Amino acid sequence: MALDGIFLRHLKKEIEKTAVGARVDKISQPNRDEIVLSLRTRTAGGKLLLSARANSARIGFTRFVPENPKEPPMLCMLLRKRLAGARLVAVRQPDLERLLCLDFTAVNELGDEGTLTLVAEIMGRYSNIILVDGAGKIVDALKRVDAEMSSERLVLPGLLYRFPPPQNKLCLLTAPREEIARRVFSMSGGAELSKALLASVQGVSPIVCRELQHLVGRGADLRVCDMTPERRERLLYFLGALAKTAENADGVPCMAVGPDKKPLDFSFLPIRQYGGAASVRSFGSFSELLDEFYGERDRIERMHVRSEDLLRVLTSASERLNRRVGAQRADLERCANRGELRVCGDLLSANLYRLQKGASEVELPNFYEQSQPPVKIRMNPALSPSQNAQRYYRAYRKAKTAEEVLTVRIREGMQEAAYLDTVFEELSRAASENDLSEIRAELTEQGYLRNRNGRKKRASARSAMQFRSSDGFRILAGRNNRENDMLTLKLAGKNDLWFHTKNIPGSHVVLSLGGRAPTAEAVGQAAMLAASFSRGKSSSNVAVDYTQVRHVSKPQGAKPGMVIYVDFKTVFASPDPEAAEKMRLR
Repeated sequence: MALDGIFLRHLKKEIEKTAVGARVDKISQPNRDEIVLSLRTRTAGGKLLLSARANSARIGFTRFVPENPKEPPMLCMLLRKRLAGARLVAVRQPDLERLLCLDFTAVNELGDEGTLTLVAEIMGRYSNIILVDGAGKIVDALKRVDAEMSSERLVLPGLLYRFPPPQNKLCLLTAPREEIARRVFSMSGGAELSKALLASVQGVSPIVCRELQHLVGRGADLRVCDMTPERRERLLYFLGALAKTAENADGVPCMAVGPDKKPLDFSFLPIRQYGGAASVRSFGSFSELLDEFYGERDRIERMHVRSEDLLRVLTSASERLNRRVGAQRADLERCANRGELRVCGDLLSANLYRLQKGASEVELPNFYEQSQPPVKIRMNPALSPSQNAQRYYRAYRKAKTAEEVLTVRIREGMQEAAYLDTVFEELSRAASENDLSEIRAELTEQGYLRNRNGRKKRASARSAMQFRSSDGFRILAGRNNRENDMLTLKLAGKNDLWFHTKNIPGSHVVLSLGGRAPTAEAVGQAAMLAASFSRGKSSSNVAVDYTQVRHVSKPQGAKPGMVIYVDFKTVFASPDPEAAEKMRLR
């Protein structure tokens, strides 16, 4: 991971400079993997995020404070009891290990002052946050580790805290660079230099090792066997420079950004290895860098965790619906030969005088065809020929009725599948607990979720999202199906323009004209918003239909957000979330 021991040393320096001496004002646990400490000094305050999430474990100050659950978890209540009002007195890091120890002085229930340590272990999927008392015993941990989970190191309340077992690597702060070089050169000659460095040096991530290889080889890929005397000297020089950077913690927070503007990697060194394939951005602080790199990923992950129950309900309903429609389609296919049943009944009725009771099969000429080919008809020997003919007529009528009913039910099933598709989409765009609450209320209204308190929830009073086009037009967009209905059917004027992505789920977007004629620029920006708030948000060119609101209607009994429209035009727009955010009115 890019957040290695040296990067963590820079964060340690940043926390020391900003927060040593600060008191813990508030403590929150937004989800199962994160703790947020609100620290306050006499002049300022900040929020320190400690994350043990596997794919974004870190520690640092954050501007993006997650929403808290209505009821705090047990660990959060314990931390509030033990750390509320405590003062941060020191930040420690053993060598270049990927962990920080935050030492606090706190007053217990008896009024005695003692020391508590909050240990943030930043180690990928093994990351953890552990509270340790002054005697070195574990008070509790975000992730308890028992004997079934690990035989080497237990993390349980009451046990003595032990650092994670050290790796067989050399620390840049204590080992001479020549010794590190000898360890690297002792590796297999066919090994890449960057991997040999990663296996030999403590506290460096793959991107740092690749950067060293890039610098030593002047951009060329190197193996250990390729190290000439001149390259060995260059390696010693850059190892010395890296050791100095680690010791002084005076690196520069940098992030490599791809052509699609998505973050690729980050480090405390200038990143040159990508060449022209990426641009490099620098930041004012290492915490700011982490916020930028992990911010959107964390938001998606937090919402995914909080929406797991809704996702299970939707997935289960969708799978159940698909099975039902599949079975109905199979039944409908079996009804396709109903005409043969009627023909058999007609042939039997026309030849009653020739038939005797007790036959299991008869062969009769088919007078519906010109050549009158013989047709074999199976009979029930226990029934008379007339009764067998009536049996075929009943089977025909039953198949015909079944076809009519199945056709309607399949159509209704497809409409329900389209509705569930829209809920899946709005769930993927949910950005807050309010958004999830409204989706829950909608699913409860439609019978997919049980109303536990027995009371019908009132519709949300939240207004739709509002935007302003560059030439002054107001544009509205719904966050979910209920807001879509409210916007389209009640708030929008009949002459306003209504936008929706073609054949894919998304928000209803209304361009409010206010008596003015729409401009091409306003239409284009409204179409861009419709594309951005749809399943096509990751595409480069999305078809968007638009028409006057008067041409949009909701069929009787239709699900929320489901409408039909006529007299429309189609434009193509490219989603642009950044431009949408700039247009948004707060």
